[in-house]
Amino acid sequence: MSEQIQFIVEKLNQEPFRKNYNLITFDSLESTQLLQLLNDVLGEIDPKHAVDIREELPEQTAKRMLSLLGILKYKPPGSISDLSAFRQGLVTGSKPVIHPVLHWLLQRTNELKKRAYLARFLVKLEVPAEFLQDDTVADINKQYEELMEAFKNLHKECEQLKTSGLSTAEIRRDISAMEEEKDQLIKRVERLKKRVETVQNHQRMLEIARQLRLEKEREESLAQQKQEQKNQLFHAEQRLQRAQLQLKEMHHAVVDSKPESLMKKLEEEINFNSYLVTEKIPRELESKKNSAYFLQKVVAEPAMSQSDLNVLEIKINEVNAQMNQLIEKRMMKYEPIDSKFSMYRQQASIISRKKEAKAEELQAAKEEMSSTEKQMLQKTSQAHELEGSEVLKGDEFKHYVNKLRSKNTFYKKKRLEIAEITAEYGILQRTEELLKQRHEAIQQQLQAIEEKKGISGYSYTQEELERVSAVKSEMDEMKGRTLDNMSEMVKKLNAMVAEKKASLAPVIKELRQLRQKCQELTQECDEKKIQYDSCAAGLESNRSTLEQEVKGLLEECAQEESNYRYINCMKRNLEVQLQRAKEEMKAYISSDPQERRKAIREQYTRMILEQENLGKKLREKQKVVRESHGPNMKQIKMWQDLEQLMECKRECFLKQQNQTAIGQVIQEGGKDRLVL
Repeated sequence: MSEQIQFIVEKLNQEPFRKNYNLITFDSLESTQLLQLLNDVLGEIDPKHAVDIREELPEQTAKRMLSLLGILKYKPPGSISDLSAFRQGLVTGSKPVIHPVLHWLLQRTNELKKRAYLARFLVKLEVPAEFLQDDTVADINKQYEELMEAFKNLHKECEQLKTSGLSTAEIRRDISAMEEEKDQLIKRVERLKKRVETVQNHQRMLEIARQLRLEKEREESLAQQKQEQKNQLFHAEQRLQRAQLQLKEMHHAVVDSKPESLMKKLEEEINFNSYLVTEKIPRELESKKNSAYFLQKVVAEPAMSQSDLNVLEIKINEVNAQMNQLIEKRMMKYEPIDSKFSMYRQQASIISRKKEAKAEELQAAKEEMSSTEKQMLQKTSQAHELEGSEVLKGDEFKHYVNKLRSKNTFYKKKRLEIAEITAEYGILQRTEELLKQRHEAIQQQLQAIEEKKGISGYSYTQEELERVSAVKSEMDEMKGRTLDNMSEMVKKLNAMVAEKKASLAPVIKELRQLRQKCQELTQECDEKKIQYDSCAAGLESNRSTLEQEVKGLLEECAQEESNYRYINCMKRNLEVQLQRAKEEMKAYISSDPQERRKAIREQYTRMILEQENLGKKLREKQKVVRESHGPNMKQIKMWQDLEQLMECKRECFLKQQNQTAIGQVIQEGGKDRLVL
């Protein structure tokens, strides 16, 4: 378990989650946080599930997660009873349920992403068989299946292209090669045109070739239409077989039933369908319309910031508080009068909830029965196509299974015997080879001795004579034994047949009685099983209703507890404010000046006087600034002019220095001389 949690924490700390968990913080997560974490992982696998679980009901969250886990083929450990515990643990956010799911999801994230993507297009929509009898629905269903097959082929091609490793350089080379081939083909066509122009009646020949090509294309289209018509004929035959099977089943049902039972069954179906049409479906339709209206309003409104959301949450809390107060006032006002009516209302609501739950269960059972019947029809059609025989049922199937088991045991036994015989045959074959080698060696020695003695071939002739005589004697003995054995075997068989008949007669009688008793016990077992199933279903439904009632009462208790705490907080706030008001009044009325100074009124009065004095000082300062503003501006203007004058003098001085540095002018005798 610790390794599992460590693996989960490591995966959650990596991309794309980056949760920065350790073992302690992960283990201390609450149920809602665990559910949100599981929802984040599922949202990474399928972006459609990336939502905030606080914005939806727990039942909706559990249903959504269970549907996605079913698509991803997650198998929770345990039996059927553990499955209900698994669903309950998924609703409540139990750690023993959430941790294995997270471990399984994080182990194969990439594979599950691919599976979730394909499930959007490959999860087949089951259409009931009675709707498929309509030609329009059947054609649309056929198009739907063809599109699904096309998507499968395209996805396979896409995966093959991804794994093929084609590069852009190779594609460019192929394009350039094809362009070169195109140029060559254009040149060849031009050359052929020039050659054809010299032939007589070339236009007529070209027209005939064009007509031949059109006829070949038409032939291909006709072959395709023929194949499509064959497929349509096959589907029509399948529909006919399904209709015949349904007709046969309906005939059997009519033969075994009475008019009263049929009328009762029809009345039950009419009542159930009328309940669906008049109550359940309109209510669901109205709720869907309301939700769609509110969603349209939300979409039409401009985007809201976090501050707007906070304001709305505050308003919602205030409205909820007002509603709770009004409900409490109404309960306090009308409780003695409506006590009986409230009890009746509660019973009526419980009965209506039970009725809705039973209607949903019945509808789910009908859907499951229709899907099961469809699967059964498919299996029977497949069995007819494979073997062409009827499907075995009941005792025939049991007899067939027992026969197969006996044949299997007999086959295994014979297989073991064959293996033993094969091993023994190998040993004997090896022994025979050794003996043959020894016999050949001895035979060679004997031939050498006979050649030395001058009687070659004597041993071979002697052996042949002995062999012939031995074979004759064996044949004579075998004939005699065969005749004796046959006579003895006939006598034994007759005696055994008579003995077996005598011994099996009481067993057969007893077997007939036991068969009759077995049939009675089987019938009784089926009846008891039906009673047990009905009782278990009733207890399960009672348990679910009690759980719903307990859940409702717990929610009501939590709501009342929150109201109680809210009222206590308001009471404490009011008590504190009242205590402060009393202390303020006491300090204000007190004759002690020290106590009066502590009063809030006195403090605010002093602060007001200080601020007024500060305002007077600031106004006087403003007045002084306004009076001295004009002279000060004139003085600034004078200083700026002075600065410009000094700057001009500085520039003139610099220019004069530059001129003296270049040369010197000397005046002598009324003449000017420039000395460099």
